[in-house]
Amino acid sequence: MESKKVAVIGGGAAGFFAALSVKEHHPDHEVILFEKTSKVLSKVKVSGGGRCNVTHACSDIATLCEAYPRGGKKLKSLFYQFNTTDTIAWFESRGVAIKTEKDGRMFPVSDQSQSIIDCLVTEMTRLKVALQLGRSITKMEQEDQHWKLQFADSESQNFDAVIIATGGSPKLKGFDWLSHLGHSIVPPIPSLFTFNMPSEPIKELMGLVVENARVKIKGTKIQTQGPLLITHWGMSGPAILKASSFGARELSERDYNFEIQINWVDETNTELLFEQLQKFSQMNPQKGIGNQKAFALPNRLWSFLLEKAAIPTDRKWIEVGKKKFRQLAALLTQDNYQVAGKTTFKEEFVTCGGVDLSEIDLKTMQSKKLPNLYFAGEVIDVDAITGGYNFQAAWSGGYCAGKLG
Repeated sequence: MESKKVAVIGGGAAGFFAALSVKEHHPDHEVILFEKTSKVLSKVKVSGGGRCNVTHACSDIATLCEAYPRGGKKLKSLFYQFNTTDTIAWFESRGVAIKTEKDGRMFPVSDQSQSIIDCLVTEMTRLKVALQLGRSITKMEQEDQHWKLQFADSESQNFDAVIIATGGSPKLKGFDWLSHLGHSIVPPIPSLFTFNMPSEPIKELMGLVVENARVKIKGTKIQTQGPLLITHWGMSGPAILKASSFGARELSERDYNFEIQINWVDETNTELLFEQLQKFSQMNPQKGIGNQKAFALPNRLWSFLLEKAAIPTDRKWIEVGKKKFRQLAALLTQDNYQVAGKTTFKEEFVTCGGVDLSEIDLKTMQSKKLPNLYFAGEVIDVDAITGGYNFQAAWSGGYCAGKLG
């Protein structure tokens, strides 16, 4: 096979994996990775609190696709070529042991993102991928079947193929250079964010975690389930982040002003809860309702909900009437809160939007509009819920793009 010259643009997870994949599939090709800043793998470094949530333990491809609000089932062909199990095998075969946490998230056993970075950099050196930092590309144009890249600081270079892995951009302007090539861009908006609740007193419970809450965004079909964290500005945690991801476009259209409904006890039948409260009262008639909880909720949340239902915490169970029990049962299952604004994670910023998926062959990651042009990572309109799924899309996309068809 003749040797070709390949450019990879972007020094993040997808860019590194794409460059390595080119060399693994085409050892004789010359591969140069261009990064416009002085640092590479910045998101890998800070993700998962500096531990790097490499992937997720979900190995069933149909289930895996459900974690991608943008992409979804369209990503099946990608994951059939390189799945979560392939990611684990890839890193472990190169000396990085991977562990699974109880929620399915996977991290290096070292609990250090540097383990992942060192592995990727070592592979770049072994496979002789050239890495050029501080190289900003000002223009791309196709001449015949080749690509001409113009750099800000030097003369242009020609390549047989180009893989674009420049990541997401918070502003549409960041995609101008791709729209100038003729690709349609889905406008970017944040897709993982926490909910601000400036007028809600529940913020006083900051630091409190409910292990399994249900979250519903009122007026939509969006419902999620999982751990919920109360913060000094509102609510966060996997249940909230998942809701923000699936509701990204709809919530943006509402200017992040909406109402959510929380089910604190993972039971939707309020009549059943009412009966459980009555039964608990009969079993503990002389106990104080503030001290003797009927459900396994954090103490501060139980007290907060009692106060919201106007039930004094020093009252005995026997002294609480049926009307109040019904009110408490409704709060436990349908507790409403007003959201006014969002907070995004600056270091781990995830957007939805990017190059329109309809213009990409998702088996090869090649542009349907321009030959010898490939994409990988968050530059395309694919994003996922929290839990290692966004990195998995980067590994899978980079791997498939690197096959060069």
